This record gives sequence, C-alpha cells and structure tokens, in this order.
Amino acid sequence: MLSVVIPAYNEQENIPAAAERLGEILSFCCDYELIFVDDGSRDGTWGIISSFAQTNSNIRGLRFSRNFGKESAIFAGLKAARGDCVAVMDCDLQHPPELLAKMYAAWQNGAQVVEAVKASRGKEGFMYKLFAKSFYRIMKNSSNINLDGASDYKLMDRKVVDALNDLPERLTFFRALSSWVGFRTERITFDVAPRNAGKTKWSFRKLFRYALSSITSFTNLPMQIITVSGILFFIFAVILGVQTIVNFCMGTAADGFSTVILLLLTIGSILMLGIGIIGYYLSKIYEEIKQRPRYIIADEAGAQKDKKGDK
Repeated sequence: MLSVVIPAYNEQENIPAAAERLGEILSFCCDYELIFVDDGSRDGTWGIISSFAQTNSNIRGLRFSRNFGKESAIFAGLKAARGDCVAVMDCDLQHPPELLAKMYAAWQNGAQVVEAVKASRGKEGFMYKLFAKSFYRIMKNSSNINLDGASDYKLMDRKVVDALNDLPERLTFFRALSSWVGFRTERITFDVAPRNAGKTKWSFRKLFRYALSSITSFTNLPMQIITVSGILFFIFAVILGVQTIVNFCMGTAADGFSTVILLLLTIGSILMLGIGIIGYYLSKIYEEIKQRPRYIIADEAGAQKDKKGDK
C-alpha cells in the first residue's frame, strides 16, 4: 500500500481538488491512503478533511492543536502512515500528482528513495530564486548534501520512513534528512505547476527563518565564519601593528583617531555577530533538551488508532 502524506495549512480551496485527482490516479495503480495533516488551519480546512474522511475510506486526517509548522506536519504524517512506501507532497498541486505513478513504479523496481527534482521552479521572483540558489549552495558546501532542485516531493520505502521516525531530534529538516539517511535513491524531474488555488503561505520572512533554522540544523558554518573573521582581523592587526611601529620609528606617526574608532566599531560588530550566532546555537540546544513533542494532535478523522502525540 502507498501512503501519501499531505500537509495543509489554510488550504480549504485545495483539499477537494487534491483528494479527487490523487484518487483518480492512484486507484488504477495501487492500494493507497491519503493522510491530510491540518497544521492548525484557521479556515475550513479541517471540516473539509473530516467530511472526506467520513465518506472515503482511503482518506485519513490529523489536526494539530495549533500551527506547529510544515516539518512537524510531515513527520506526523510519516508516523501515522501504514503503507509499504510513503510519499510526501504539497496540497496545492504544484507537485503534479500524475508523477506518483512513475515514482511508485521506480520503488517497485528497487529504489528506496524516489526524489522528485525540479526541472524548473515555475513562476518565482528573481530575489526568491537567488535566495533559493544561495541557500542550496551553502547547504552543499557546508554539509555535503546536494539539494539543487530538491523538493519535499518524495516517495520512500518503509525502511527509510522507519529510519526517519527513529531520529530523536525535534528540530528537523525533512528535505535534507531524507538524503542524509542514505539508501538507494533515484531522481525524477518535474516542472513546478501553478498553484491550484489560493496564495502561498510562505512569506520572505518565514522562508528566511526556515532557511536559517535548516542551515544551523545541518552545519556549523556560521560558527566557522566567526573563526575565519577572527583570523582575518588578526592578520590585519599584525599588518597594522607593524606599520604603526615603522611609522613611529621614522617619526611620521599620525594621530590615528579615525583609524582607532573604525577598528573599534568593526571589531565590536564582529564580536556582537559572534555572540548572536553562538546564542542562536544555544537556543537550538535549549529547544532540543526540553524534549517537548514535535506536535500535539487535537483530532483525528478516518479509520486510525494512532497516539495523540509524538515524542
């Protein structure tokens, strides 16, 4: 059986279309279940999921007590999935459902992770594309994980899903973790389709916070930036010190007030930046050691007997 995990946040306009198209496609290729995870939506998303779950035995629903984020929604779906393989896709149909049949066939042929890779990013602004490319480049150079064109659209074998569910960390980055666990991987390209309805829930601010959290979860590159900055300023200080001594010995030393102020401001900025980066990593450690659950399930719909939370 194929389980399809579909996170949803304020997607009442897309739930019916996603359920209908996925049902039409998967009913011809395999047994399946659709798991819609309502990430604390404020519209009628949960009501629509519940009504579909009552009339369609292939549809199940989970509703969070509040908005915990897409990562939590994905892992809640992975935990609840009962299939021999599990796919994750967006609710807005920008991940073409027709590709699932091809991904399922690749899994049947032995692939344990089938990644849907973006051949094009669709209609995105220049700044958004630049930000995405910069983020992927940082991840590749610092953690040796290639996320070029990667998306959350993946199909994974039960072994892979179990490995992900066994990870103890609370602050997760599914897109990278699914590559980090390894296993035999096959890539299939796709073109990002336009949203079926509504507007994206990802603002630039949310994307920046998401990227920052993901980078610090997989690499200590920001900490290394502090070290490199310290080395560069040490070299600069040695050169400036030698120059100052030479000028003093030659009797050509100037007052240098502006230079001193500039150095103080620059070094102070670097120190404050370093403290901020260290503080951010400490906050991540603090979040982990509290061991709060990734999410809290307030309600369920469909034939399931899963636990109400996940630790």
